[in-house]
Amino acid sequence: MATRKLFVPSRYIFTALVSIALAVIYGLKVNLSVAIVVMINSTELRAESVANEGYLSEKNHSLAYGIRSGSSEFACHDPFSESNKTSYIQDGPFAWPENVQGLVLGAYFWGYILTQIPGARIAEKYSAKWVIWISVLINVVFTILTPLAAHISYIAVLVARFIEGLGAGMSPPAVHVMLTKWVLPQERNLMSSLVYAGMALGTVLSLPFSGMLAAVSGWESVFYVQGGLAMIWCVLWLIFVYDSPQDHPRIHPEELELFRACSRGHGDQGNEEMTCEAKLENGDLDSKSLSANLDDKDQSHHKSGGYSNLTVPWRAIATSGPFWAIFIAHTCANFGWYMLLVELPTYMKAILRFNISENAGLSAIPYLSLWIFSIIWSNRLDWAKNKGWISTTTVRKLSTAIASIIPAACFVGVSLVGCNRQAAVALMTVSTMFIAGTYCGFLTNHVDIAPNYAGTLMALTNTAATVPGFLVPAFVGHLTHGNQTLGQWKIIFYTSAAVYLVEFVAYTMLGSGEEQPWNTVFQRKSESGKSETEGDQARRS
Repeated sequence: MATRKLFVPSRYIFTALVSIALAVIYGLKVNLSVAIVVMINSTELRAESVANEGYLSEKNHSLAYGIRSGSSEFACHDPFSESNKTSYIQDGPFAWPENVQGLVLGAYFWGYILTQIPGARIAEKYSAKWVIWISVLINVVFTILTPLAAHISYIAVLVARFIEGLGAGMSPPAVHVMLTKWVLPQERNLMSSLVYAGMALGTVLSLPFSGMLAAVSGWESVFYVQGGLAMIWCVLWLIFVYDSPQDHPRIHPEELELFRACSRGHGDQGNEEMTCEAKLENGDLDSKSLSANLDDKDQSHHKSGGYSNLTVPWRAIATSGPFWAIFIAHTCANFGWYMLLVELPTYMKAILRFNISENAGLSAIPYLSLWIFSIIWSNRLDWAKNKGWISTTTVRKLSTAIASIIPAACFVGVSLVGCNRQAAVALMTVSTMFIAGTYCGFLTNHVDIAPNYAGTLMALTNTAATVPGFLVPAFVGHLTHGNQTLGQWKIIFYTSAAVYLVEFVAYTMLGSGEEQPWNTVFQRKSESGKSETEGDQARRS
């Protein structure tokens, strides 16, 4: 019996590199949030604030006294308030007030929201590989230029961050386009989760790494070192990744035939596809026999790598229930995500009096839990689906359910535990961990319902889902400005829980894992037109 030659599947290399791409983009996005702490001259800002205030109003004085005294009406007791312990805060060179800091940090999102749809259409029509590469390269270059921009003016930093956002906005739709070509239906849940878990992994690595670099080598090193390391990815991507398996010159013939044989359809054709893969992996079916089982139509489809020049059926999309299920779920989920990512640290500092700077390691635990859970959850879902026990629709709805109901319950729990710091941290960790369900839920659903337009659908939903990035800080700021109390934060948490419940209800009612008829309507017209043209030519000849 001949020994089969072992090889590393190209789709695994693709999965690893695209996951790292998202890790790079998200890591370079959050590093400024850490570096800005040591970039700012807090002493000068405090001095200016005291000089400008002149005096405190009676109301503000009473509020300040209430917070300092640890009244439960306002905030929790500060365990460090009675100690003689002092903390040293490193001052940076820039006296940027809070509103300027907010502009600099928010400029990224203004750029991010603008390039979703253009990035999707370019990826679908031309090359998703190059869109992702340019996206990462823009972030790398302008990250390295950030220290220079900071020494020029905060406006230069604002422009650099805006351009980084423009680059990053192209990546999610382009990733979706590549997933339709590089991920087998049998492995979609696991591979998609591994890819999008890169977002959490980038955050996990960047937060503590940025703090360490800033403390040891200065704030400039945060941008130089991380940007320099990311350049390695730019080289590897060009060497190992291609737009589709059919374009890859070094893909193993068996893996190429696996794609051709097992990716002919989409949706719940699991038994036929699973049998095909199992036979190939067990050596029961060789490449020649697989090729023989493919008809000419399948061959021509896979050689072209897809239907890149199809017209987008905008009206069908706008009236599609499954699309609106993803749209609503994506927007609501991001409201909760930004609340966890951006605003809960404020709650922990202002209300719980949690010394985040001395517990930096804890900030990475929720995201590490999310990353680990996403791998376990997706693996078990693929196993159950390939057994024929659950459908794609069940996978999507179940995953979205745990990613919405459990975080909603945790938000309610955080408001109920009050000043119990340990319980609050535990609830926030559980909430973040179960958000991993989105990777196998609505976030992958675009590929199910319309693989020909997955990039465009992702662009549409992700554009809407970026809006909470602006709404959440404004909402929290409006409720807590000059009024940092437990009562106000309870309103915030109950609102977040309600938004998650909207996500659950809308997706449960409208969601589907089935390919929609409008995915192939222009594809069929194109093929019909070609057949008529070929028939006319044959008759004339």
